[in-house]
Amino acid sequence: MKLANFYYPKSFLKLLLIGFVVVAAPLVVALVHAALSVQQLAGMGENAVDKAVQAARGSRLLVEQVLSMERIVRQYVVLDDPGLLDDYAKIRANFKRTTSELSLLPLDELQLLQLNRAIDKEQALYDQLGQRSGSLAERRSLAEGYVDLSALGRNVLDESNLLIDREIERMRGVAATAQRTLFIELLAAFPLGLLTAVIFAFLIARPIRQLDRAIRQLGAANFGAAVHVRGPADLQFLGERLDWLRLRLGELDEQKARFLRHVSHELKTPLTALREGSELLADGAAGRVTPQQREIVSILQSNSAQLQRLIENLLNYQRAIAGVEQLKLAKVDLADVAKSVVDSHKLNGAGRSVALALEATAAPLLGDEQKLRVIVENLVSNAVKFSPEGTTVTVRVAPLARDVYLEVVDQGPGVSKSDREKVFDWFFQAERPSDSRVKGTGLGLAIAREFVLAHGGAIEARDGPGGKFRVTLPQVASRREQS
Repeated sequence: MKLANFYYPKSFLKLLLIGFVVVAAPLVVALVHAALSVQQLAGMGENAVDKAVQAARGSRLLVEQVLSMERIVRQYVVLDDPGLLDDYAKIRANFKRTTSELSLLPLDELQLLQLNRAIDKEQALYDQLGQRSGSLAERRSLAEGYVDLSALGRNVLDESNLLIDREIERMRGVAATAQRTLFIELLAAFPLGLLTAVIFAFLIARPIRQLDRAIRQLGAANFGAAVHVRGPADLQFLGERLDWLRLRLGELDEQKARFLRHVSHELKTPLTALREGSELLADGAAGRVTPQQREIVSILQSNSAQLQRLIENLLNYQRAIAGVEQLKLAKVDLADVAKSVVDSHKLNGAGRSVALALEATAAPLLGDEQKLRVIVENLVSNAVKFSPEGTTVTVRVAPLARDVYLEVVDQGPGVSKSDREKVFDWFFQAERPSDSRVKGTGLGLAIAREFVLAHGGAIEARDGPGGKFRVTLPQVASRREQS
C-alpha cells in the first residue's frame, strides 16, 4: 500500500490527466507508427517509380540508338561512304553515354548482364567496322551483327519493363506487410489500452470508494472504524477531515448517550414517587376520594405510566446500542419464542379487542434467545398497537432452506412506501391520521432491526393489506461485518 501510495500524484486532477495520457499512449504510438509506415511506403514507391522510369527511358533510348547505328551501317555497306562513319560516331557517343547512365542505376543481375553484352557486342562490331576492309559478304555479315545488337537492346528494354512489374509486386508486398503490422499493432494496442484503462479506473475509483465507504459509515452512525483514504494528497486530506468528523461525532454520540442515561435515571426517582402517590390517593390513603378527584387521579396514573414507558424505552435504546453486538448464542426454536410472546400479549390484545393468531412450525436456529424475544415482542406490540378493534394480528414462523422467517401481519393502516426504509430509523414516527390516539417513541422497530442485523438477518416492511413485517434469520447466526 505504501508503494502504491508513493506513486500517486499530488492532486486528483493530475491523476486523471496521467491516466488519460497513459491510456491514450498505445493508440498514439500505433498511429505514429502508421504515419511513419505510410511515409516510408510513399518514399519507397517514389524511389521505385523513379528508378523504373529511368531504366525504361534509357532502355528505349538505347534501342533507338542501336537501330540508328544499324541503319547507318547498312547504308555504309551499300554506299561505302566514309561520311556515314562520322554520323555513326556521333550516335555511338550517345550510345556510350546512355549505357553509362544505365549502368549507374541499381539494375538487377539479369539487366546488368544484358547491358554488358550489348556494350561488348557494339564494341566488337565497331572494331570490325573500323577495319574498313573485307568483302561485300563480310560487310553484310557486319550489318547482320547489328541485328543481334538490336535484339540485345530490346532484351534490355524488356528487362526494364519487367523491372517495373517487379517493383510493383515488391511495393504490394511491402504494403501488405505494413498493413499486417499495423493490424497487429492495433490488436495489441486495444487490449493494452483497455488493461491500462482498467488499472487507472481502479486507481481513480479506489479513493472515491474509500470516501464513499467512510461517508456511509458516518451515515450509519458507525464511529468505531477509522477513515483511511489512500490516493492523491487532496483526497487524503479529505479523508483526514472525515476521520476528524468521525471522532467528533463519536464524542457527541457519547455525550448524548450519557445525557440520556442521566436523564432517564434522574427521572425515574420522582416518577416513582409520583406513581406511588397517585396510587395512594386512588386507594384512599389520604381520605375519601370523590368521583371528580378519582378522575384526576386516573389521569395522573395514566400519564405517569406513559411517562414510565417512555423512560423504559430510552433505557432499552441505551441497552440496545451498548449490547447489540454481544450475542449469547445458543440453540433456540423461534416458534417457541413466538408462542411465548403471543401468549404474553393476548391479555393486552384483549383489552384493545384485538385477537392474536399463531401459525408456527418448528424453526430452530443458533441465536440469542433474549434478543430474539425482543424482536418478536416489538413487532407484536407494534401490530397490536396499530390494529383496529375487532381485528386479528397473525404471527407466522417457518423454516426455509438455510434460514427461518418470522412474519407479523395486522389489519391496521400499514406503512406507506415512502416510509418503509425510514420506519426502522431511531425515533422515527410515521404520520398518523389526526384522530389516531396511537403514539410511540420510534424505538421499537429500530431496536428490532439492530438485533436482526446482529444475527446476520434482514427485516423489511412489505406490501399489505395492513401492516406486514418480515424477518429472515440464518439458521446459524452470522455476525454482521463492520465496514
